[in-house]
Amino acid sequence: MATAGTPTTPLLELKGIYKRFGAVEALSGVDFEVFGGEVVGLVGDNGAGKSTLVKVIAGTYRADAGEYRFEGRRVQLLSPRDATDLGIQTVYQDLALCENLDVVANLHLGREQLTPVVPGVVRVLDELSMEQRAWRFAQELHVHIPSLRTLVADLSGGQRQAVAVARAVMWNSKIVLLDEPTAALGVEQTLQVKELVRNLRKRGLGVVVISHNLSDIFDITDRIVVLRQGRRVASLETGNATRQDVVAFITGAEFGQSVAG
Repeated sequence: MATAGTPTTPLLELKGIYKRFGAVEALSGVDFEVFGGEVVGLVGDNGAGKSTLVKVIAGTYRADAGEYRFEGRRVQLLSPRDATDLGIQTVYQDLALCENLDVVANLHLGREQLTPVVPGVVRVLDELSMEQRAWRFAQELHVHIPSLRTLVADLSGGQRQAVAVARAVMWNSKIVLLDEPTAALGVEQTLQVKELVRNLRKRGLGVVVISHNLSDIFDITDRIVVLRQGRRVASLETGNATRQDVVAFITGAEFGQSVAG
């Protein structure tokens, strides 16, 4: 549901989503929504359906049944490009960065700015304009990188995550899906990524964080959606939930029972 200060119509709304792989029903009637300016945590055990749902949202998988709405209108996604065109970007764990290129080049990868040298015949990279745009955007998101001309190979894990997220939202994106954004990061790097997520919220984006780290989930989300065995079993306002509540829904344990974790 919408939290205080968020619009009443979700940016993204999925209703009754089913996805089957042979005899395995990976998603069974799943509802999911995210509002502008909201951070939603998506949690569940391995095999709960998180990755499948994210790939349905991202257009990688096509749902077998169900309704997909974006900004209140029903849409059909046939490919990841369809999701990108809507303004939905996904940052997977591998980040998909080019380590042999600098930050500016990575931010503009596939969207390089060109200047004509011989009109209609020869064009060259407009390095200055690309660097200026990258710098302005890094400032807006408070991305802490000493030099945007640093090779990605020389960045820390937290800085790489920041570059991947910045690239995902740099081109008028409205929703960003983050797959385990703090995995394998140290304390300081994790804090940087959390601050980046908060800045995305301030910009009015819808953010979905998929993570096994409940401490991070409770620290940065407004709402937590729990999947278990391909079904949505809970949608909890983060401020009104406890870690024990979430673990109980993840495991299927009854409330009031002692739950480890």
